[in-house]
Amino acid sequence: MAKGVDVAGPGPGGTALLTDHYELTMVAGALRSGVATRRSVFEVFARHLPHGRRYGVVAGTGRLLDALPAFRFGPDELAFLRSAKVADEATLAYLASFAFTGDIWGYGEGDCYFPGSPILVVEAPFAEAVVLETLVLSILNHDSAIASAASRMVTAAEGRPLIEMGSRRTHELAAVACARAAWIAGFGTTSNLRAGRDYGIPTAGTSAHAFILVHDSERHAFGTQLATLGKGTTLLVDTFDVDRAVRAAVELAGPDLGAVRIDSGDLAVTARRTRALLDELGAAHTRIVVTGDLDEHSIAALAAAPVDGYGVGTALVTGSGAATAAMVYKLVARADEPGREAGLRPVAKRSVGKPSQGGRKWAVRQRDGDGGAIAELVTLEPPGQSASNRPLLRQLVSRGEIIGREPLAAARQRHQAALAELPAHARQLSRGYPAIPTLMVP
Repeated sequence: MAKGVDVAGPGPGGTALLTDHYELTMVAGALRSGVATRRSVFEVFARHLPHGRRYGVVAGTGRLLDALPAFRFGPDELAFLRSAKVADEATLAYLASFAFTGDIWGYGEGDCYFPGSPILVVEAPFAEAVVLETLVLSILNHDSAIASAASRMVTAAEGRPLIEMGSRRTHELAAVACARAAWIAGFGTTSNLRAGRDYGIPTAGTSAHAFILVHDSERHAFGTQLATLGKGTTLLVDTFDVDRAVRAAVELAGPDLGAVRIDSGDLAVTARRTRALLDELGAAHTRIVVTGDLDEHSIAALAAAPVDGYGVGTALVTGSGAATAAMVYKLVARADEPGREAGLRPVAKRSVGKPSQGGRKWAVRQRDGDGGAIAELVTLEPPGQSASNRPLLRQLVSRGEIIGREPLAAARQRHQAALAELPAHARQLSRGYPAIPTLMVP
């Protein structure tokens, strides 16, 4: 677990109560009918990508692995369940000694996924696997939605740095997860200090308009900030008049001023005027950073403007219109008898509009001779070795032991590599179909 991570959030205990009531009623029923110990396979997948998106990004796997050991029902949790009449005594006795003993496989964090990709595979006795549903989906749906949006923003920025600054636009703990997901997708820094402490993400930030307004003048505020943070700082120049503020900033800091930030108005027009003024004043190396309700489309629209970096908040932490990845957790195979070695048979729901494909899945990314991805191949048997097929599922948990933890930097690197192997049209921001097809092989 990352140093300092509070996976439970506010309140006592671990992660076991971060779940839905019906998960425990299913456990109670399974204990009564005798199927609680049946070997079962659940899969996480998305039937579709958010409208118009061409790929999704897997994120949250590391947070899930941190949360799993804390999924325990201690005295406080059991007392609540008893007093609220959520569980009967037989179920409470089972939960008191609950510990996950199964196996989990998953796509590497930062990898891309497509409709039908078996993003996570949980194999365990039914009661152990089903009770994890809410925790698994709440983490993966949230973090993958944020990472998917962040990846598009990074693409739109075309190499210019982005800072994540959405903490004030979401739940206080969601903000930490958002910063983590954005960094996986390529953001350079975050304003969130908790994310910096817990995950080692570089943090950045200078001042808001309130800092300007509390001083006796804009010049007084600029001088104070320069004295405190040095000439490399970023001065906010749109509190009153941008041109006047830029002149004052360069006069006080000299040509070595690090950057100016513009947070309002027509950002493209203002950036061009500001760049011309900075150059005229001899501050040719002073950067221009823009903020103000940016998303991937407005970032792309600024591609021709003299902008050196972007700060993104609201659109990022809300998934830029897709606040969830629409992932589901479905039983796809089960045994008829108890026991770890019992044989599995496929099962699937046939609901209209919500069908699932039975059978435990495996997946590879098929690639052409140049290493470019051409298809997501999903099979019911482990795929054979092939230089053109990149295996997508890696074991994360073995018999209850977590074996798949990795540095966050590995997820960031994996995303860069996974995105690079997709066809060029995958990075277009216009609406389109998934970048590669998902092929199910019986």
